[in-house]
Amino acid sequence: MSQFSAIDLEKLPAPDVIETLDFETIFSALLAELTEAYPEFSADVESDPAYKILQVSAYRELMLRAEINDRIKALLLAYARGANLDHIVASYYRLQREIVSPGDESAIPPVAPKYEDDDRLRYRSQLSYEGYSTAGPEGSYIFHALAASPLVKDASVQSPTPGVVVVTVLSNDGAGIASDALLQTVNAHLNDKTIRPLTDQVLVQSAEVIPFTVEAELILFSGPDESVVEQAALIALDDYLNARHRLGHDITLSGMYAALHQPGVQQVNLLSPAQNILVQRSQVAWNTEKKITLGGRGE
Repeated sequence: MSQFSAIDLEKLPAPDVIETLDFETIFSALLAELTEAYPEFSADVESDPAYKILQVSAYRELMLRAEINDRIKALLLAYARGANLDHIVASYYRLQREIVSPGDESAIPPVAPKYEDDDRLRYRSQLSYEGYSTAGPEGSYIFHALAASPLVKDASVQSPTPGVVVVTVLSNDGAGIASDALLQTVNAHLNDKTIRPLTDQVLVQSAEVIPFTVEAELILFSGPDESVVEQAALIALDDYLNARHRLGHDITLSGMYAALHQPGVQQVNLLSPAQNILVQRSQVAWNTEKKITLGGRGE
């Protein structure tokens, strides 16, 4: 397994055990059961008290099924969050969440510890079996680079010549440029005699940052509140850009169009960037500025 052959959990379809929920389907089933049990029931208007009772019952059943779905998801690596994810990775991958910053209880006010986020912990768990090998395979080098410090957000591996391994480190600080101290920590860990094969020369470098800006104009449909639509588009764009802040992950026009085209948006005019931002395995794209303007309303 490696960064490039590991299963992308986000692309897996939801398992069959997770139900697709629909209020009308549940309500219709309850109504059919009622009419079967009481054939004399003939009211077919929503103002009938029996209808109201069925609607309340259907809604409660919908909420119960949704809760069951959530409880099932909490047991799956692809969906688990927080303490549920902690238990999964501890039970099946023998990992625990790393402390990024210990905090300071004596400070006023006290500073809470900062822990590794869910996505990084999930990613490490997928690579954990690589850790049973010395750092020869690509995935093993990535796993051990992540294990070297919780400040490592991502890592990539290339071998420009036989016997030479170049490990690129993406920091979780800002744009992702790794400090000298972090590079030294990763280098020392990867060159440990229990990790590095004797025949490998390991070189550790920081990611090369490709800065870019996003500028877009949104044309809205008539009706929706402008601020609500604009905020939804900004949040979706942030989510997309944050997810792509990884080594070797391109920033695509189609991805930004999809993020900005939220309900209420009729048209997206993307002014910058003008083309896809292609990112090599030792590089990362970093958004330095977002400018979203509203260009009026369509017909």
